Amino acid sequence: MATTSDLRTNIIIRYNGQLHRVTEFYHHAPGNWRAMVIMKLKNLTTGKTIEERVRAGSEIDIVRVEKRPMQYLYRDGNIFHFMDTETFEQIEVAEDVIGEPAKFLKENEMADILFYDENQILGVEVPLFVTLQVVEASVAVRGDTATNVNKQVTLETGAVISVPAFVNQGDFVRVDTRTGEYIERMK
Repeated sequence: MATTSDLRTNIIIRYNGQLHRVTEFYHHAPGNWRAMVIMKLKNLTTGKTIEERVRAGSEIDIVRVEKRPMQYLYRDGNIFHFMDTETFEQIEVAEDVIGEPAKFLKENEMADILFYDENQILGVEVPLFVTLQVVEASVAVRGDTATNVNKQVTLETGAVISVPAFVNQGDFVRVDTRTGEYIERMK
């Protein structure tokens, strides 16, 4: 068994009989009390985030997760279809399993599918940064470009993000899939 010293951000642990992702943790030693580790855990089945305190050095159950790179094929309603490029096996993943980054998935792009026990899908890790084309953007009004004015644009995947006024329809932009924020305009 592992201990709290083996904790890392984004690992999967079994806590109170359910699978959780460690989103944040820190070691806390309050004066002459016993040291503790405070963890923020996201339940993988319900999506609920909890904060738990455990004694430093306590045993934790780290779950072994297999990461398989797969190609995103297409979307059918709330179901995303992926294919293993080696075996050509296709799987279906619900949109709520992917979460917010689902709106930045572009067809034929690669993503990492997280499996537990060979058949249970825990999640999908999309690339941290993607380059997408702007398909719909309003024209910047003359004089608005003197300050940091942002406008809403629609990307080729259907996602709507806020970008600086100088970004036009047809431009390619780099987006952070974790936050949905504009990073830069690509040439």
